Amino acid sequence: MPDITLASSVGRGGVNAREDVAAIQQGLNTRVGDLGLGVLRSDGMMDEPTMTAIGRYQSFVMGMPSGGRIDPGGAMVSRLSDSSPSTLLRERLAAQAVQRNLSGAAWFRANQARFPNSDRISDLAPGFAVQVDSFVAMLRRASASVRVSSTRRNRNRAWLMHYAWMVAHGQIKPDAVPENKEVDIHWDHGDARASRKAAQAMVNLFHIRFKPSLTSNHIDGTAIDMTISWDQAITVTDASGKTVWIDHPRSGSSNGDLHRVGATYGVRKLATDPPHWSADGH
Repeated sequence: MPDITLASSVGRGGVNAREDVAAIQQGLNTRVGDLGLGVLRSDGMMDEPTMTAIGRYQSFVMGMPSGGRIDPGGAMVSRLSDSSPSTLLRERLAAQAVQRNLSGAAWFRANQARFPNSDRISDLAPGFAVQVDSFVAMLRRASASVRVSSTRRNRNRAWLMHYAWMVAHGQIKPDAVPENKEVDIHWDHGDARASRKAAQAMVNLFHIRFKPSLTSNHIDGTAIDMTISWDQAITVTDASGKTVWIDHPRSGSSNGDLHRVGATYGVRKLATDPPHWSADGH
């Protein structure tokens, strides 16, 4: 196709003169299949599918923010003017690579298991692991039931949860999510609504209710979630060897005597979070 020359801007927020829009639609129609889209109208009328195609080309092929707008003399104009087989092949491979890593439910199902959290005490930070192991071993010798549900949180999983929430709630633009070389994911779907929808799908699948933090005791390996209970009064020992008799309430979440014993081991209870214990009580 002949070189594209625009007299004015095209796309989201652009002037959208019909002749300019038609030229862009024709240029994109040689590529829409590689962008995962259907054929665009080519009559020069600007519509949502055309703006989405502009955004996807910017994000998937050019690796730039998907503003959905093209300005005269811009890089996208010259790129769309080149429809040589070698260029189209390079663009197809680039778009396919991005689409394999697009955020959303499919990405979650294919990849989230690569970033597991742990429920093993041995995965905690070494010093805290020793303290927890001593505390738990003492409780089990005293015939208490201890069920560990979570120890170290995978740092990359926390990163995914944090930015899925941020994108879904419009608190960061998809193209502004900082790169994480350990996680192959592309947040920018070429359209703000599609990007937020995909991120929300991940929020739902992660079962996130509140904005996740990028830093926490769980991520640092200095926190453990565990449920502790006993059927009758038990005799436990604190870290100095002192004997302590413990009865009601028979729950580790609410028994202050047990909390004080735990603190002697360096395992401190966060009273507002039933299963949560940590090195600093937070």
